[in-house]
Amino acid sequence: MVQRSEPAGIEPTEDSPLLAKPRNANGHGEAYVSIAEISPEGSVNGNGVNGSLTKIRSEDEESRGSGEVEESAGTANVARIISVLLIATQTLYGKLSDIYGRKTMVITAYLIFVVGCAIVAMGQTMWQVILGRVISGAGSSGMAGLVSILITDLLPIRDVAQWRAYVNLVATFGRSIGGPLGGWLVDVIGWRWSFYGQVPPIILAIVLVIIYLPSPPADSEVSDAPNGSAASQKSKLQRIDFQGSILFALAVLALLLPIELGGVKFPWSHPFIISLFAVSAVLVFVFIAVEKRQAEPILPLEIFHRRDAVFSFAILGCQTAAQLGLMFSVPLYFQITQRASNTVSGAHLVPAVVGNALGGVISGVLIKRSGRYKALIITAVSLSSFSYLLLMLRWHGNTNFWESLYIFPSGFGTGIAQSAVFISLQAVISDPSHLAPAISFMYLSSTLSLTVGLPLSNSVMQTVLRRTLRARLLDLGMEVGEISKIIENTVSDVDFVDSVTAKVRDAIVGSYVDGLWWSHGVSFAFSATAFAMALIIRQKPLDGAR
Repeated sequence: MVQRSEPAGIEPTEDSPLLAKPRNANGHGEAYVSIAEISPEGSVNGNGVNGSLTKIRSEDEESRGSGEVEESAGTANVARIISVLLIATQTLYGKLSDIYGRKTMVITAYLIFVVGCAIVAMGQTMWQVILGRVISGAGSSGMAGLVSILITDLLPIRDVAQWRAYVNLVATFGRSIGGPLGGWLVDVIGWRWSFYGQVPPIILAIVLVIIYLPSPPADSEVSDAPNGSAASQKSKLQRIDFQGSILFALAVLALLLPIELGGVKFPWSHPFIISLFAVSAVLVFVFIAVEKRQAEPILPLEIFHRRDAVFSFAILGCQTAAQLGLMFSVPLYFQITQRASNTVSGAHLVPAVVGNALGGVISGVLIKRSGRYKALIITAVSLSSFSYLLLMLRWHGNTNFWESLYIFPSGFGTGIAQSAVFISLQAVISDPSHLAPAISFMYLSSTLSLTVGLPLSNSVMQTVLRRTLRARLLDLGMEVGEISKIIENTVSDVDFVDSVTAKVRDAIVGSYVDGLWWSHGVSFAFSATAFAMALIIRQKPLDGAR
């Protein structure tokens, strides 16, 4: 989408970008002069000055606006950090739906999401926008999980995979058009309508849920008080495991904060990062100790006594992390090797998206007909592993059209896994009261994998990129200071490759390819781990199961 900078003194409007965009990728309000040529000795000649990479001011200090860029970038980082706390809400929705009823919680999740979108759309400051995203995130975290829980309530287990595949198909279509549609709205009528536009469909969904969704009575074992009375509501409130919810949220936050900040704000070896990981581990142990004493824990620990349930969580988590690594690396690969535009490079993900949708539908049909899911899980992770292996073996900078389709098996395998692993989990959960929390935790494990997969793939890629590029530039005879500047520009702006000479360009492209090779390796490692667990998982008969 097109970003436009606002002239000094003019109030931002709905056409303004949410965050002020740095004038270069380093965020310092400066423009690097293009590197025009390299001397035989390997020195960089910038603006005719031998042996130095010079910089010029794009504007004077007064016109920059005191600290606008740095403040916006920092606020964006804070927004991401605050938002990760919402992920714990996914397990809470499962238990709340047992207490208050599925229909009530679905409507509640939709309403929270609508309120959040409206606050974002009307926000006049960045903190108002952050507040809106926090609220909408709290709503959206329950929407997908509750739909899957409802499907398990309403359908025989053999039909569940097929119907979840249809839901996944719709969700995949929505994710596919969401970005382009949002970009079009930003360009045509302003970014606020990307959020205003979500309100009417969700309100319509609320109306349809109220009209058509059956209302089975919520569990009311602990109270004989009339439903809706103050005593009844108090008894339901007392059943909520607030202590466990808070501990679990803090443990997740302590885990995700260092993942978000490590390698960006702090080195991975920094005491602050190490301390956060340690705090997360301690909080997990405290959470377990507390949950053992709870009558109705937010996350029943008995779920984790079942080996196949744990494997189901881990398999889907590994597949999700591997797939996200692919989604990160593929557009970047074509941007750097073929200098493709954002649109074209993003379009190279279409085979994986199509494969994901087809895999889910086909696996749902096969499970309904055969009642078997283990073979499908093994097939899914095998296809994905094979896809990542192909990328490692064949994507070395000159990728033709047919080779660009190597990502199809990974998407196809992930689509199969999403349906088959869900059935695997449902087949081993014998206690009906544990099913909703287990499904919610499965969504949480997938979300956590999303949070872990991207930083890990990016960190590995950048580490290899920096190391190999430094070696290549040293071979060209360049000086250490020049090399450092080129590396920093390379990792911060993919378009920097257009402003260097052929020799440096080849070094940058080759180093990116090396880094992305290792990124594919991370995806392969995740998928191979899932394959090992899929071999151990047991096939349960589905006939007569919940």
